[in-house]
Amino acid sequence: MFTLKKTPGKPFLVLNLSDPQLGDGEWAEGHKNRRILEHTVRTLVDRVKPDLITVSGDLSWAGSDHAYDMLADFLDSFEIPWAPVWGNHDNQNGPEYIDTVADRYLTHKYCLYEKGDPSIGNGNYVIAVEEDGKIVSAILMIDSHDRAPYTDADGNEQISWARLTEPQMEWYRDQIAALREMGCDDTSIIMHIPFYAYNTAAQAAYKNYDETARKTWTPETAIPGADCWNPGYEDALGVQYEGIGSYGIDDGVFEIVRDLGSTKYVIVGHDHVNNWIINYEGVKLVFSLKAGAGCYWTPVLNGGTVLKIGSVGVDGVHHEFVDVSALVAEA
Repeated sequence: MFTLKKTPGKPFLVLNLSDPQLGDGEWAEGHKNRRILEHTVRTLVDRVKPDLITVSGDLSWAGSDHAYDMLADFLDSFEIPWAPVWGNHDNQNGPEYIDTVADRYLTHKYCLYEKGDPSIGNGNYVIAVEEDGKIVSAILMIDSHDRAPYTDADGNEQISWARLTEPQMEWYRDQIAALREMGCDDTSIIMHIPFYAYNTAAQAAYKNYDETARKTWTPETAIPGADCWNPGYEDALGVQYEGIGSYGIDDGVFEIVRDLGSTKYVIVGHDHVNNWIINYEGVKLVFSLKAGAGCYWTPVLNGGTVLKIGSVGVDGVHHEFVDVSALVAEA
């Protein structure tokens, strides 16, 4: 466990970046996608002045050694603690490859990272935030793997995006219990792949969930109190421009998180053009804004997501949009 100090009377700000995902060639000097990513992150750091930067997966593409190293050097340059979890694209070359990237990241001065138990992935660890000797909140960084098999309703074997495993959920229970022993009962999760309940949350929150309707929503119109939200979800916000890339059937993860009652916020990436925030059965489920143009994106959803921690736990979460239209328009 890492412990970071919170200054009394000031919020502790966590800036989450998701899916930067530049390949080796895109890190070439002057490449437009590199300039977009660097401008986005610099703008966010200048504006938010975070105490911690987290990266919710898909840092690059498996095998892109140069890209992983360039991103780590760039994040280190801010001289702010930063902490990653791996996404599906990071995991695609298998555990041995991720282990070599992790070894290199552990040499970076400002990188917070623990490999953890290799039987449950690489990079399951906890970052605690302490004020006046008391842990006021903690972030559980969780490896959500790549893909996994499941059996569909017709009994057919299928492959989908991965789920958190049963041993991982035991690890999660153990961390919550340990934090409670230390007097902390306020936690957040940062991971890459959304768990299945993101599907049921969206279907419950939106009045009209068909794809045609979803394409009409904008960040300016899908705001708290807007007509697109069902009763009970008036505080929700954000858009969903693609399907939710979760495990293929209900994985039971949300029920464990909800019933333990410690985790109030879950932040994921993976789906680059979704950014909704929905309070579902007492847990705020969040799609982080994507940082930069790597892989695929929409510029109107470019930026980062900020978690604000106060003296008694997390005070809220919000998106920070970064306008890169001038860079996009350049030849």
